[in-house]
Amino acid sequence: MSTLLSPARAGTPVTGRAGEAIAALGDRARICDLYDADGSPVYHDICGTTGHEVREILDAAAPFEGPVLDLAAGSGRLTFPLLAAGRTVTALELSADMLGLLRDRIALAPAAVRERCDTVEADMSDFHLGRRYPVVLLGTTTISLLGDEDRPGLYRCVREHLAPGGRFLLTTVHVDPAADGTGESEIPVTGLSGRGYVMYEQWSPGAETRTVTVLPADTSGEGPLTVCTTTIGVLPADRITAELEAAGFAIRSVTPVDSGGGRHHDVLLEAEAL
Repeated sequence: MSTLLSPARAGTPVTGRAGEAIAALGDRARICDLYDADGSPVYHDICGTTGHEVREILDAAAPFEGPVLDLAAGSGRLTFPLLAAGRTVTALELSADMLGLLRDRIALAPAAVRERCDTVEADMSDFHLGRRYPVVLLGTTTISLLGDEDRPGLYRCVREHLAPGGRFLLTTVHVDPAADGTGESEIPVTGLSGRGYVMYEQWSPGAETRTVTVLPADTSGEGPLTVCTTTIGVLPADRITAELEAAGFAIRSVTPVDSGGGRHHDVLLEAEAL
């Protein structure tokens, strides 16, 4: 099993404005990881409202007909747009909680959609499906969740499952060292459910990890409130490009993905196994 970067769980202090907001809640704060049983519904709610990187991924996948392997599929943020575009998708996800959300959503889809999607509970750095795909996808900069010791396993598995001439599509960040920015940003977010959240991203310039904390926007009342927080690696595109080339891939294109500016923005890498 791959080693994901350690989440900032209960007992690990969160600093800055996020820490102050948590402290103000006192005993009402129920701190969880953004990807566990309590945090997964919040992650799904927030991600369900954004089309970030979807158009770029669909465009990049379009020339390569056939099924798509969607790695770390989560609750289906990219799986469902691919299905809507008529693709057949294998959705692979390690988190049983995320996979449960995805399977519940698939069960509600029309039969014609359900027939084009299968799900697999597996580790994206160590899986064996016994088939090849013209497109293998790892979106949402999820590669940042893998430690240095596990990314070689991801690259090996992708090579084993990528059809000749196929494409490995993945998103990561491009860091602009000249861009100005503070160590913490505060972003209001409205979820798919209509609930409001405040997302804090803490990332000091040059740091190899960033911490994301999500609190409810409405903290009135007296009951417990779910606070989600996790620590994510920062893997610049030039580093991932070098790793892919060392693993026997050629980078065929690098497409910027608009993410609102700042010190970093997302890019879509398109790689072919040599």
